Amino acid sequence: MTEFEKADLDANGSICVDEWALLDLEDRRRRLDDEDSKRDMQRRVVYFCLFGMLLYPFCIIVTAWIGLSEATSALSSIAGIYFVSVAGIIGVFFGVTNMGKSNVKHSE
Repeated sequence: MTEFEKADLDANGSICVDEWALLDLEDRRRRLDDEDSKRDMQRRVVYFCLFGMLLYPFCIIVTAWIGLSEATSALSSIAGIYFVSVAGIIGVFFGVTNMGKSNVKHSE
C-alpha cells in the first residue's frame, strides 16, 4: 500500500478536503511530539550538566578528606575550565536549538 493509498481513505483516486485535513492534523501531531521530545532532551541535558556541576565540588572535598592531595590539587586546578566548559555546552546547545526554531518559522 502506497502513501497515497493510505491518505485516500474513500479510495476514489483523489484526496479530498477532509482527507487533507486529516493529513494536516497528523502532521501537526507529529510536530508537537517532536517539539515535546526536544524539550525533554533539553531538560535531560540541563539536569546532567547541573548534576556534574554540583558533583564536582563534592569530589574535591571528598578527595581532600580522603587525603589524596594530588587529586585535590588536580581537580581544583581545572575547576574553572570545567565550569566554563559546561556552561558553554549548555549555551551552545540552547543557541543551536533556538536558531533551528527561528529558521523553521522563517521557512513556513
